[in-house]
Amino acid sequence: MTSANSPGVYVSLDDLIALEYRGRKVSFLPRQPVHSLLSGRFASRMRGRGLNFEEIRDYRAGDDVRSIDWKVTARLQKPHIRVFNEERDRQTILVVDQRLSMFFGSRLAMKSVTAAQAAAIGAWRVLGVGDRIGAIIFGDRDLVEVNPRRSRANVLQIFSAIVAQNQALGVGRGLVSAPAMLNTALEHALRRALHDTVVVIISDFDGADDATRKKIGAMALHNDVVALLVHDPLQSDLPPSASMTVTDGELQIRLDVGRDSVRKYISQATEERLKGVFAWTHELGIPVLPLSAAEDTAMQLRRLLGAMPARHGRGGSHRTEATLG
Repeated sequence: MTSANSPGVYVSLDDLIALEYRGRKVSFLPRQPVHSLLSGRFASRMRGRGLNFEEIRDYRAGDDVRSIDWKVTARLQKPHIRVFNEERDRQTILVVDQRLSMFFGSRLAMKSVTAAQAAAIGAWRVLGVGDRIGAIIFGDRDLVEVNPRRSRANVLQIFSAIVAQNQALGVGRGLVSAPAMLNTALEHALRRALHDTVVVIISDFDGADDATRKKIGAMALHNDVVALLVHDPLQSDLPPSASMTVTDGELQIRLDVGRDSVRKYISQATEERLKGVFAWTHELGIPVLPLSAAEDTAMQLRRLLGAMPARHGRGGSHRTEATLG
């Protein structure tokens, strides 16, 4: 039986805490150009921080004339401007997938471990720039919500929830694959992300359907949504002659992937699912970024998230494509 301490198979609280330094080199803020596995580039930026109204005062030399409040100016017969202060923080919500479909890995780590590491790096980064961080961590049975707060204790609470869900994974543990939990988690995120929230969804998007697309589209109307699509190369590049065992947690089936018909069926099913998710970049204007479980997570995030790309605006078009390596 696999130990919960097996590197690459499970994560521990210490593992996620140790990623604090690596989180300093990853940014979710729109301050740098994007360099990623995407073949296109987004021309616009994500929403910046909002502005809070502070006061109306008399116009002074050097003030931006666009800030003049013409109603007050007309009433007082003297130029006055509206002064705004930048909001001090934003909130980020991590939606972290720890379902049985994520308990798969062929080289470096399980997809579930990669997702946990990505969430930890993101959480440390968000806290490091002074923003509030919250999370929705979901498995096949249930989900855990952690309210957005700006504290180290909140980050550790998120990590504890991730570790609990992660270490519950495994074959023969009574888990039954629940694709519908993806939409349940997104529904919770939709209720929490009301305006100008950064929502980072870290998942393999198993079970994604039209309802998934609608929920993410609704979320993206007033928030910045980023999708990190966690994958393993073996799922899209099957070996020419081998067999593998697949399971839903209870039943197991051995597949001969060396057979052309089996390889073709699996490849087509995988391609269709991933194609549908990557299409959200064009259809919904959100970045969909591939994150491989076969590579170092922190290095990939630095490559993918030099800073986040964003949509051109409502109805804008994008020239962005993504393929799995």
